[in-house]
Amino acid sequence: MSRNVTRRSLLSATALLATSALAACGGNGGSGSDDAAGEEATATLTVAASPSPHAEILNDFAAPLLAEQGITLEVKEYTDYILPNQDTTSGEVDCNYFQHLNYLDNYNEENGTDLVSVGKIHFEPMGVFAGKSDDLSAISDGATITVPNDATNEGRALLLLQDQGVITLSEDAGITATPNDIVDNPHNVEFIEQEAAMLPSTLADADFSVINGNYAIDAGLTLADAVAQESADSDVIKNEYANVIVTTPDKAEDEKIAALVAVLTTDDFKAYLEETFGDSVQAAF
Repeated sequence: MSRNVTRRSLLSATALLATSALAACGGNGGSGSDDAAGEEATATLTVAASPSPHAEILNDFAAPLLAEQGITLEVKEYTDYILPNQDTTSGEVDCNYFQHLNYLDNYNEENGTDLVSVGKIHFEPMGVFAGKSDDLSAISDGATITVPNDATNEGRALLLLQDQGVITLSEDAGITATPNDIVDNPHNVEFIEQEAAMLPSTLADADFSVINGNYAIDAGLTLADAVAQESADSDVIKNEYANVIVTTPDKAEDEKIAALVAVLTTDDFKAYLEETFGDSVQAAF
């Protein structure tokens, strides 16, 4: 399924919905049950999402399929990791699709919220990308590496660099590791912590950068461009870093949200991911 095909399908589905809505609102003196049917046919599901790949997935793949079920998908794009959860909690949006499970758990703990995951959708292996240097195995003394500054993704980045032999972390560091947990740094690498969204734009200023999959994709980078990457076969990656659909407890069984999860957990969706994103975005179900 190409992007052009899915976009054409979306336009066709949207046009069909618009025609149905106009018919339902025509001056034919319809009954109350007809009005109810019209409202049902134009039910709206509002989802907060980061631009790539999440909003692209929702608009290109999910929207046409939900339209067939009488659900209009409205996607609101966000470029940060805080506002989508805040707007989900406030009810500004019905649910969101941008974060992995580990980030969600950490966010709830830090903010006293109770947002819940209602479905694992995909995961994006994190990659090490070349800036001023291109050989991670021959990293120079005093090299600079930029990493995400949020608690969950920084630890993930450092674990990847440990797997590549760049550093050694303390045995109890785990997925919440910070540079303070480094016990061996043979090349005296300097770690620069930055907001995850900023990493692609500052890549040229560092020797290497460990970048989240969604921000790499948004910057035109693919996993094939990385000099090192997480193993997609890792249970930790699938269990901790699967990107999920998130909502509030009172909407956990919402039929529209369930319909979204259903269309994003099919074999057709797996095929779409492979054709559209290659190894950069992989199914988590």
